[in-house]
Amino acid sequence: MNAGTDMALNTVWVVLAAAMVLFMEGGFSLLEAGFVRTKNAVNVTMKIFVDLTVGVLAFFLIGFGIMFGKDFGGIISFNFWGASQSLPIDLNLPLSAYVLFQIGFAIAAISIISGAVAERMSFKAYILIAFFVAAILYPVSGHWVWNPDGWLAGLGMKDFAGSAAIHALGGAAALAFAKVLGPRRGRFNTDGSVNVFAPSNIPLASAGTFILWFGWFGFNAGSTLNAADLNLSVIALNTMLAAAAGGTSAMVYTMFRFGKADPSMTMNGALAGLVAITAGCAFVTPYSAILIGLIAGILVIWGTLAIDKLQVDDPVGAVAVHGVNGAFGTIAVGLFDQQEGLFTTGQFHQLGVQLLGVAVVMVWGFVMSYAAAKLIQKTVGLRVHASEEEEGLDMAMHGIPAYNELERFSDQPGLDEALLLRTGSED
Repeated sequence: MNAGTDMALNTVWVVLAAAMVLFMEGGFSLLEAGFVRTKNAVNVTMKIFVDLTVGVLAFFLIGFGIMFGKDFGGIISFNFWGASQSLPIDLNLPLSAYVLFQIGFAIAAISIISGAVAERMSFKAYILIAFFVAAILYPVSGHWVWNPDGWLAGLGMKDFAGSAAIHALGGAAALAFAKVLGPRRGRFNTDGSVNVFAPSNIPLASAGTFILWFGWFGFNAGSTLNAADLNLSVIALNTMLAAAAGGTSAMVYTMFRFGKADPSMTMNGALAGLVAITAGCAFVTPYSAILIGLIAGILVIWGTLAIDKLQVDDPVGAVAVHGVNGAFGTIAVGLFDQQEGLFTTGQFHQLGVQLLGVAVVMVWGFVMSYAAAKLIQKTVGLRVHASEEEEGLDMAMHGIPAYNELERFSDQPGLDEALLLRTGSED
């Protein structure tokens, strides 16, 4: 094939992969809507629309230039859209296709935060957070890892599709925002015990998990940026195997520890496997991918329990799924990489680079997000009023419920008033 045909095929492949990554936002929306209480389902969906609107524009206008512009000492860069001749990466596809693909990554980083702050964050505050993450937080650390001139890239850090640059970063940021925001009312007792807020719709959450799983093939395999890359199928296979292993270990573990196969933990186990394999999907064998997934499925449960003990309220388990397993997946490259892994070759260097890289990215994500949360708290306000939280953010922030049972039954004569009240306030 000639160069023109190669570029055409690459363009089609990357645009399709970008569409799959963008479709993952539908998965985030359904997953979060299923995991939160009914009175907040519209609000979490609206936050995903913030990612797809404000977040997209912020990354296109500011973030991409910081991430891939002309470098200044490996720390920061900036360039405006269209200056393709100064990009430090060699692309065999149009710049527009690459920008579209990177937009999907940027808004995924925001959406990780969305679930961790669900049910009590001000909608105005979330708009500011989406802008901050897409314009500054993700692009700066992404520059360190993925811009060839970035200092972590110069050290040889390997993060093929973003276990560190997206997931560990997003998980650390989610932890910071959730910490400053505080738990939902009634979530923790004074003795430290946890009150369970049951998910509103497990089948809806499972549909979101399936969509995220599907989109992850675009996330990982699409990062080849090359339709003719023979490693593409192995990347996709590793992605599938790690997710299956993560779901398996989480499901079996909950059966033995809690006496029942927990649906939400099984879903998060599969997602944890996906997060963990994202860094190494191009560098490890399928057998290593299975082992990475099995470990991730257990880590997400331990991480969730540990975060509860810290009395940090994370309604969907975002910190455990993305933060804990983003870190583990990044470190796993240093253990299982076929060319430089500790367990495969006996070399320590790559493991050291991976440890340094993920630590720096997570510290950056946590510290900057904590500072941003405090600033927003003192200015526009970070949390909704207690009465709004009690009413539910769907009505308080958006004026419409997710499910209109009250309206459906209100025209029936003789309907008991108490039943109406119970129906309208049920979680």
